Amino acid sequence: MEQILQTKLSFAPWVDPRTRRLPGVVPFELETWLEVDTAYGAQMALRDHLIATQPDEVMGLDESARPAAEELYDMVLGLLPGLGFAVSQDAVTRPDGVTVPLNRGAPIKTLARLMQNDFCLMQPDPSGASPESVLTGGALCFPSGWRLSEKFMKPMLRIHQPIAAYTPELAARVQRLLDGVQPGRGLMRGTASRSDAHLSDPRSEGDLRHGSNQSRYIRVERQSLVRLPNTRAVVFTIHTQIVLPEALTPDQAKALAEFPIRLAD
Repeated sequence: MEQILQTKLSFAPWVDPRTRRLPGVVPFELETWLEVDTAYGAQMALRDHLIATQPDEVMGLDESARPAAEELYDMVLGLLPGLGFAVSQDAVTRPDGVTVPLNRGAPIKTLARLMQNDFCLMQPDPSGASPESVLTGGALCFPSGWRLSEKFMKPMLRIHQPIAAYTPELAARVQRLLDGVQPGRGLMRGTASRSDAHLSDPRSEGDLRHGSNQSRYIRVERQSLVRLPNTRAVVFTIHTQIVLPEALTPDQAKALAEFPIRLAD
């Protein structure tokens, strides 16, 4: 499958000292949350294909999370006109010219066909079995080494298996971070890696792979947390960009030479 590439990186986490160092979390205003970048059309064509052919693999929604999914649907629709979408009562025409019917009864599918980023809903465990937030719904078309179906309705510690560094202590810190997200202002961090993997790289737990200094691509994920004000769910979004090294700006390339990124996919 041919790789889908951006012609430029809109966000290079190794450039800004705040996002270069762990944990690298910075606040942002909701007006800058969603983005339409240079690969929007190609990424959305692949997203449409995956949704049509593998819906159970790339989407999920627990019924307990439906109010949160509908709230996210309403929030995103309000942001789309400012991003170049034409929104009518019954449909949205995307920046690539594709018209998507509006269906609040299928909020995950509708949003997944509009938003370039993947998204997951994180909420208190509806069963009460875990003190951690669980993944209650979302759309994951462009994973880097994981599958939504394996993480659905799992708490954070279980989601991150088999990552040895994700200890119970780290899980507790992440939960405090999620609990601290407030409506009206999001939190964002970035990851960057050398990679040969395709944009859509679903892998089962334990299938760990690593890039090298000779890997062809640079993969960047802009990961954001946004609190929905009514249901109080936290939305975790992932905007993925993949570029060739020559697509970096001079400042990005200079910073990368000084602060090398990791090799793991």
